[in-house]
Amino acid sequence: MKEYLMPLYALTCEMAPYLLLGFLLAGILHVFVPRRVYSLYLSKNNFRSVLLSALFGVPLPLCSCGVIPTAMSMRKEGASKGATVSFLISTPQTGVDSIAATASLLGPAFAVIRPLVAFITAIFGGMMTCIFGKKDKDEELQNVGQKEKLPSGFIAKCREALKYGFSDMIGDIGKNLVIGLLIAGAISVLVPDDFFDTFADKPILNMLLVLLISAPMYVCATGSVPIAAALMLKGMSPGAALVLLMAGPATNMASIMVVGKVLGRRTLLIYMVSIIAGALGFGILTDTLLPASWFELHDGHIASACCHGHESVIPLWKQISAAILLALLVAAFINRVKHTHNITMGKCFKIKGMTCSHCKANVEKAVTAVEGVTAVTIDLQSGMADVQGNFESQKIIDAVTAAGYQCSETE
Repeated sequence: MKEYLMPLYALTCEMAPYLLLGFLLAGILHVFVPRRVYSLYLSKNNFRSVLLSALFGVPLPLCSCGVIPTAMSMRKEGASKGATVSFLISTPQTGVDSIAATASLLGPAFAVIRPLVAFITAIFGGMMTCIFGKKDKDEELQNVGQKEKLPSGFIAKCREALKYGFSDMIGDIGKNLVIGLLIAGAISVLVPDDFFDTFADKPILNMLLVLLISAPMYVCATGSVPIAAALMLKGMSPGAALVLLMAGPATNMASIMVVGKVLGRRTLLIYMVSIIAGALGFGILTDTLLPASWFELHDGHIASACCHGHESVIPLWKQISAAILLALLVAAFINRVKHTHNITMGKCFKIKGMTCSHCKANVEKAVTAVEGVTAVTIDLQSGMADVQGNFESQKIIDAVTAAGYQCSETE
């Protein structure tokens, strides 16, 4: 047990201060740069819109599920298809929180290369969509372009930024972050130190195996960092780790299905090829052209803990940061439990596909826009929605489906 807990504790202490900073920046971006601003500059089906969309997407802390309704909203509000695909590719691969976590565990080289690769692949995918995706017909999108309501006044916005960063965002990725850390600890104990030596002379096979496993799964951009760190300490090449960091967060089966349904099969193909080719291509370039010394895990006590379970001295400020992060995770869990018990009974609907507060917010906006709805309460954990008012159930189902989710009425 000690051999498992020590690497887990070391990884958590190392990531905590950077995660807290990332959550703060996420809140600032959300409140002071409203989502509706992005769609104003993305309406043209040209390079400028694709470029701006990629630039907007790189720092945003949205996961591969949360980016879908946001992108669909942008599309509804006038963003071009090329700009939408660019945003879909660049956004989930990185974010201020995951960049900070990457720098803390994997070093500055990865922290620079990761968003750069996301940016380049987003531009490539967006431009390919502009050229070859015009023939795809969009499914009609309704009720996903409602305007955001943000508080007025600097103090109110600061409070909202703190709430979003340290409550909503932690509620979104907390589960996946914890899972990532637990997996990293298990890897450190269960995977032999020489495991990846078997693939040392077959780097492409190494990357393909990582891609095959990570692409269809939901992997949080931040939660993937400790997994990559643990695997690199077991001998995985930096290029293969980059494939995990790019392809894992960028896609999952839910996002693949929604992109194909809403933007068309040709656009889905472009979207997937761009992500896969970008991950593999830059993975190979990383292993063949860049110095291996750039990717050595920089903190000796983490390497020692992850590989051998030895105790090491961890700075007090990092331990305090880890304690704060743990308290915030516990608070987020308690809030979810309280919210579940507070649901009232109107007409109930089961909604599939929601995994973060962005998903929840977009569904709430879609349902609220239906004529006759007076109130809606959604529990993210169970996927249950309680809708009050005088309305047609089918209109609720249609509105949620148009927002990119599956919906059915329950008894």
